[in-house]
Amino acid sequence: MKKTSLFYIMILFAMKALAQQDTQMSQHIFNGIFINPAYTGYKDDIYVQSYFRSQWVGVAGAPESFSIAADGAIPDTHVGLGAMVTSDRIGAQSSLSGYVNYSYMIPVGYDETSHLSFGLAAGIEQLGIDGTKLNAIQTGDSSIPTTSQSTTLPDANVGIFYSTSTNFVGLSATNLVARFIKNTNSSNMLVPVPQPHIYLTAGTLLDLNEDTKIKPVFLIKDDFKGPTTLDLDASIIFSSGLSFGGFYRSSIKLYPKKNLQSDYPLQNAFGAIVEFFVTPSMRIGYSYDHDLNALGTYNYGSHELSIGFYLNNNSSRSNRPELRCYKF
Repeated sequence: MKKTSLFYIMILFAMKALAQQDTQMSQHIFNGIFINPAYTGYKDDIYVQSYFRSQWVGVAGAPESFSIAADGAIPDTHVGLGAMVTSDRIGAQSSLSGYVNYSYMIPVGYDETSHLSFGLAAGIEQLGIDGTKLNAIQTGDSSIPTTSQSTTLPDANVGIFYSTSTNFVGLSATNLVARFIKNTNSSNMLVPVPQPHIYLTAGTLLDLNEDTKIKPVFLIKDDFKGPTTLDLDASIIFSSGLSFGGFYRSSIKLYPKKNLQSDYPLQNAFGAIVEFFVTPSMRIGYSYDHDLNALGTYNYGSHELSIGFYLNNNSSRSNRPELRCYKF
């Protein structure tokens, strides 16, 4: 009985945290467009990528996410254009969003390898909750919906991204509009709306030898209400186009938050990640997460699969998978 109670308590804590969080993603290191619109067009080629994430496998109602994105740089300009569609589901909650991205890249310094990019994404989100999947403790509780509710809201993301041939740093803010539009509409108060998030990420490439590099990356994610999350990643990259590594994720108490109790249990996880170029223009990535807290004993981990295609065969990078793998 105690184990069963602990299980549901942990699920409720996790659901409460995720209710305000953007989609959890482990493979942001492969394509930053998912968290920063300023990354749009950075890879030069036309690039299409999708990922599917199944979190806490074995737990009913656990989060599932799918996204597909495409972006590229307009030749002979400093402009990048892209689009992204994302679907998320956790328990009775669901969301479907679509964004159009724009970025402008400015060369910095005397070489051609340093750039500063500014990005903007504008789109809409369809947010819903399925009342038929909810079970009220008291029969007839009017605060629990018995049918599906949904609302569609506009939204926007912004970002800035600076990169050299061996280093990068990015700062972005997401979900900047939807919350304020929702506050003016009281007809769908039970539909959860994503909160504004800040992402700070940076990384570098270090030479191990002529054919091997190591790429450490960190990501800090914060929504001003829930726990701040820190991801520490490191991958070893080979000239063949294969890379593998690991990551550690933890909630951190970066600063006091009025909406978060001071004794909130920290959430920790670790995992492995691998990427391989099957052909010079096609890459596949896989990652596995395992929770280090009590919740980890009640599920089979989280799995994330991604696949990407470079469509511009005339690019100088089309036959150089190691260059694509090295690039952030």
